[in-house]
Amino acid sequence: MSLEDWNRRYQAGQQLFETPAPLVEEFAGPLEPGRALDLACGPGRNALFLAEHGWRVTAVDGSPLAVDLLRQRARAKNLNIDAHVADLEWGQYDIPPATFDLIVDAYYLQRDLIPAMQRGVRPGGTIIAIVHLADPGQPHGTPTRATPGELRAHFAGWNILHYFEGTPHESCHQRAVAEIVARKPVEEPIPG
Repeated sequence: MSLEDWNRRYQAGQQLFETPAPLVEEFAGPLEPGRALDLACGPGRNALFLAEHGWRVTAVDGSPLAVDLLRQRARAKNLNIDAHVADLEWGQYDIPPATFDLIVDAYYLQRDLIPAMQRGVRPGGTIIAIVHLADPGQPHGTPTRATPGELRAHFAGWNILHYFEGTPHESCHQRAVAEIVARKPVEEPIPG
């Protein structure tokens, strides 16, 4: 969908969820709060949850309406979220390297963003990602839907805490999903 389509949905009051993605709640909730990045955050259900649990949150979305809604919701809850309007597909947001303890990417697949996400997480940090899977007749995936096993393959060498492919755990999503929670290895210090 285009950003205009997303803006129309948000304007119509759609996609304004009050609860975080269950995977975010399950895996981010118990973590020690630090710096978090919520990519393609929409109106911010995951960003709000993280901020409520003590995380210092940066949230990014290409929809000005979504980011405005997130800012309004954060103000209403007296939460401080650093929210940015940036079209990720056009490279309008650079993920700073080794900055975040947690990066959340829920229901957004942009393959060329995955290496930047991986660089953006500090050693020992976590990435939580949920993407839709391509239909069975699409063996090579689509620009926005992954092939079976693809998401896991992007995290070879990481500590996989959770991986799932199948029916989504949220009724608002009808397509099959791939979910991953991966921890970046803590690199060994170089002897010197």
